[in-house]
Parts: sequence; structure tokens; C-alpha cells
Amino acid sequence: MRNSSPNTKEFKTFSEQLALLQDRGMTIPDLAAAEAFLCRVNYYRLSGYWHPMRRFDSERRVVLDSFQDGASFGIVTELYDFDEKLRNAIFSSLAPVEMAIRTMLGHELGRINPTIHLCPDLLGAQATQRSGEEGNTRYDLWIQKYRTQIRRSKEDFVSHHNEKYDGKLPIWAAVEVMDWGMLSHLYAMSPNITQNRIANSCGLSSPQLQSWLKSLNILRNYSAHHARVFNRVYDIKPKLNRKDDPNPNVLLTTFEDAKNRVFGQLSMIQYLHLKLELSPAVQLPALLATYPDNRFVPFSRLGAPSNWQTTPLWQSASSSQNGSF
Repeated sequence: MRNSSPNTKEFKTFSEQLALLQDRGMTIPDLAAAEAFLCRVNYYRLSGYWHPMRRFDSERRVVLDSFQDGASFGIVTELYDFDEKLRNAIFSSLAPVEMAIRTMLGHELGRINPTIHLCPDLLGAQATQRSGEEGNTRYDLWIQKYRTQIRRSKEDFVSHHNEKYDGKLPIWAAVEVMDWGMLSHLYAMSPNITQNRIANSCGLSSPQLQSWLKSLNILRNYSAHHARVFNRVYDIKPKLNRKDDPNPNVLLTTFEDAKNRVFGQLSMIQYLHLKLELSPAVQLPALLATYPDNRFVPFSRLGAPSNWQTTPLWQSASSSQNGSF
């Protein structure tokens, strides 16, 4: 028996969902294939991919429940499949970036004190900043998460330190139990000398790297939770060149106008792979070249300029194997 509550949408089977899309003007040449697709990808997840195909009433400024001419389920599945490949590529491409930041942070903080992460007085000014209504410092909130991670960890090295060193992991070991968000906050709380050494390795300033870590953490979370990433406006804009910078980094100008689009996010990954020599950085360019271009969501919607493949940052991917970064 179907739920007939006036406050809840009526349940529809997969075939009824497809019929609704057809009634609204979407072309579905192969109903069996479309139903099989809906069986594994939720209707409401897919709605974000067909949303640009809906008609728009310019007078009332509202999106209508009908589709533009040419809207097809095939375009929807192509966009979804591309986005799925993009999420996987982002996740795998961010892994070595995270590993590099983790290693550098543990090493540089260890120079100062092996247990600096347990001594807020040795950290930077941001550690004592108040956060939230309860008046906790940024460090207070961070150390709570750290202790939770330690309790939950099943790693052998954590058990070893619990037994032999009263659970006090040195920072170069402690970073291994921290997720990206914790690493990002620890970097922001680090002494200036530590921040600068790591940022210099990345060819960035400390404020730039802080903003990049925040931006990439959000992108990583979207990818990990299977959210749409290809056609999205990102809230946090990474810091690039200053407008008054007399010697701007030409590689960063590549995505100056796409900071809050996916091309800008991907460009940060591309840059760090090349700068830190993590890989030849050919995975993302190869994937972008397979984008299923269409008039509803053209490739330009990703934020990429028309000449993106010949811009210094992306063109360098093909030559980086020869060390010509």
C-alpha cells in the first residue's frame, strides 16, 4: 500500500519515474537500459545532472518542471559517468598530496619538539584563537579530535607507544592518525617558521597554502561522499596571486578566473603534483579530454578556458616527465 500522506511525495517505481521524465519532455530511447541505470543510481542523485536541461521562465525567474528540446537520458548518464570517473581521479590524485603534506608537517614540527602537538604554548598564534560559543580555543577543539582518533586507532605503532611511552606519540608518528581536516588545522596552528618552510616547498606563501588545504579538503569530502563535483560552485576560493604582485606565478594565473569552479580545484592538484614531483600529472588532463560536451552543460561550465590544454600549468603535464617544470 502506497503512502498517501499529503506531506510526503507519492512513491513511484523506476518505470514510473521514467514515465514522469518522458511526460516532462526528456527523450529516453532505451527504457530498459534507463531503468537498469535508475536501479543503481538514485533518481534524486541524477536530478542534479538533468537540472541544467530544465526550462527556465525568465519572466517569473523560476525553473520549470519541463525539459528543453533535446534533453535526453543519454546525456544525463554520460555526465554522471564522467563525474564518477572524476571523483575517483580526484580521490586518487589527492592521496599523494595528503601524504606529502603529512610527511612535511610531521618532519618540520618535529624539528622544534617531538611532542609539539601536545604543547599548545609551542604552537603558533592561531592555536589560542577562541572558536565557538563555549569559548574553546582552536587547539582545544583540535586536541579533542586528536584524542578521539588515538582511541579509535587500531594501528600497531599506536599500541606500541601506548605500552612503552604512555601513549605519547611523537609528531612524526602522530600525523599518521590525522585526517586531512586535522592536518589542515594543525598546519594553520603551526609556528610561522614551520608554515613557511612547508609553503616554500610548495612554491606558495603560507596564507596561500592554508587556503588550498581548506579548499582541497572540501573537494576530497565531496569525492569521498559521491557528491557531484563537475558542475558545482565551490564556496571557498583558494588564494592565488595578489593583484599587486610584481612577479606573479604564471602557473597560478592559469586558473585565476576559475577559483570556485572544478577546473580551479583540479588546477591546484595539478600544480602540487608537478611542484612536489608527486607524479607526471597526466591523469587529470587525460580525463578532462573525455568530457561529454553538450549544449546544456558545455565544457566551459567547468570553469576551464578554451585554451586550457596549452596553458603553462596543464601543458607542462606532458613535459614534466623530462623534468621541465
